[in-house]
Amino acid sequence: MAKTSEINIVGIVTKRQNQAHEALLKKLVTYLKKKKKQVVFDNNTSTFFPNEKGLKKEDLLKTCDLAIVLGGDGTLLKTARRMPRKKTLILGVNIGNLGFLTECTPDKLFECLDKTFEGKFDIDKRTLLRTTVYRHGKKVETYLALNDAVINQGAFARLIEIHLEVDNRKIVTFKADGMIVATPTGSTAHSLSAGGPIVHPRIPSLTISPICPSSLSMRPIVIPDNRQMTATIATDRRDENAIIGLTIDGQDMFVLRYGDKIKFRRSSRSLQLVRTGNRYYRMLRQKLNWGEV
Repeated sequence: MAKTSEINIVGIVTKRQNQAHEALLKKLVTYLKKKKKQVVFDNNTSTFFPNEKGLKKEDLLKTCDLAIVLGGDGTLLKTARRMPRKKTLILGVNIGNLGFLTECTPDKLFECLDKTFEGKFDIDKRTLLRTTVYRHGKKVETYLALNDAVINQGAFARLIEIHLEVDNRKIVTFKADGMIVATPTGSTAHSLSAGGPIVHPRIPSLTISPICPSSLSMRPIVIPDNRQMTATIATDRRDENAIIGLTIDGQDMFVLRYGDKIKFRRSSRSLQLVRTGNRYYRMLRQKLNWGEV
């Protein structure tokens, strides 16, 4: 059980072009006001309420105690990458496709909220990955990721050479189509497709998975999440179209250059998901068809 005395301000986050769920949004706002909650809206949601001011996701998450995220896993990933240091609770409502990370569907939303406001929920704390790019010794970009950070090739099918270190100790130099660094949450995403293991979210770890390596001896490895990894790009792509990219949660992309150092570590921030039931293994069975032939 969790304390609910601090849930006074509730934020609503929706994905773009969400007109099909306008009725649900208005019903939700009416419900929250009856519960005497102050309601704040992100910029997408505020379009349905002309008299309400919309906030950027970053500002909304700093303001509210609980954020209700209506969308699919993609909307939840975008929200997670903007998490402040404040431990804002997140309730994911699946109106997308997969819905692996979300807690409930629209038909169960108000039942779920009743339990939440009664304190009948647990907090599912998820690791966030901090990825920082250094160029010529200077920091040029930093990202947060809930699932993973991926170094991959662009349109040209050429191998990338990567030097990998952990806590400034050389681990291996290898050639591959790329490399995935995944949190336990991201172990069931791109990393799984690349042959990585399924890692329970409560195991404090990070997974390194090479993508189609040239050597069959290069296998995924799981390391403690209090380590820092450094990947150095050792391939020089002179053709401007033959890019090497860093992709964050499959949504943000940064173009890498020869000699760039990319540092990966667990962020001091985390995602606090509201859970009103034990659903992890059920999700593995239902969403991944786990164990089926």
